[in-house]
Amino acid sequence: MAVQEARHYGEHAPACAGCAHCGQAGHRRAVAAFLARRDELAAGHGVPAAVAHSPVAARQWVSDELAQSARAVAVRGREAGLAWLDRVRRGGLGAVWGAVLALLLGQALTAIGGGWTGARTAGLCTALVLAVLLSAAAHAHRARGGLLAPLIGEDNRLSTTRAVAAGWLLLLGFTLLFLVFRSSGATAFGLNRGAGLLTVLALVASVTVTARLVVARGIAAGRLQKVRADRPRAADLVCDDSGRAALADVQYLLVSGAVLALAAVGLARDPDRLPEVPWSLVLLVGVSAAWHLAAKVTEGVRPTIHSVVRSREAGDLDAPIRTGDDIEIRGCGFVPPGAGAPDPLTRLVVRIGAVHAHVPLVPVPGGFANPTDATLTVPLPADVEPGRVEVSVVTAAGVETNRVTIDVVD
Repeated sequence: MAVQEARHYGEHAPACAGCAHCGQAGHRRAVAAFLARRDELAAGHGVPAAVAHSPVAARQWVSDELAQSARAVAVRGREAGLAWLDRVRRGGLGAVWGAVLALLLGQALTAIGGGWTGARTAGLCTALVLAVLLSAAAHAHRARGGLLAPLIGEDNRLSTTRAVAAGWLLLLGFTLLFLVFRSSGATAFGLNRGAGLLTVLALVASVTVTARLVVARGIAAGRLQKVRADRPRAADLVCDDSGRAALADVQYLLVSGAVLALAAVGLARDPDRLPEVPWSLVLLVGVSAAWHLAAKVTEGVRPTIHSVVRSREAGDLDAPIRTGDDIEIRGCGFVPPGAGAPDPLTRLVVRIGAVHAHVPLVPVPGGFANPTDATLTVPLPADVEPGRVEVSVVTAAGVETNRVTIDVVD
């Protein structure tokens, strides 16, 4: 399948450079070519005869070949990410002004029977002002996806807490602007009814700040490993860095979105006052936010080496570790979430004394046998002197594990 996909995209000649379609097509072609090459090498084909006689040399050549292909895939991925951000910026602007046009058409149709009212005028003016402000903000952040820029975290992923806070801030901004336009008609703001709304806004804003602080402290402590993504994805809102669905994120987004929708319906029913959010729903959002923060606090595990042993092939005799032998490092957290792609795997380094050894990629059909999150296998370099040496692992996120001492005999 990978070979067929590579041929399919290989026949496609991009019509232009830099557009979103061509960028994504180039990325898909690079991915397909890498998968085809990986499966070919995993089957033992394509290895030069000059190194095929030596298992160690053949493995190193295969690893270098895959690492080079992985870097090409990463470059294509970054190019596709930039093109995708530009497309999102233009799509966001289209959605904003499309919503203004839809509001105008809807008000025109509903005004046929009852006539044009001051509330319709205030709503249209509010939508126009917000659209202009959002367009200006999108232009200022055009290199970061326009309106999507405030929702993207430092790891180039969409932030659930930022998205929720942005939704509530947008509702409150629309409500206040609408009431300002309506105030000329002696409309009461009803601030006593808006206590629940303001409480929820303060709650989600504090969750955003606290979550960022928790993540920053986890990274500083080495417990939380963050690997930068190629581009943001909508799935980031409900998934963790590895792409698995995160229950804490899902429930926080659903609960906050449902309460936000109820508040918007309340504003539509009674446009002369701030929408009332019952205290029971405020408490529900508070419980949901606490769950989300608790998951953030307990997230991550520090990469740790448990033991280092000599890797033994079938038929080998038991022996101490010597120069040139393969050592197997057992532990956890060697491949952090989001680092399962080929390019991050090539950045795994084992520090053996004063020597830095890159972990070789060992392909198997459908994936890699080495490295894995729990085990790493590396050959002991010839530059390692016999004696007691310390071994540690530096992950793709730049976090170094604890050091374990091994004995190397001559």
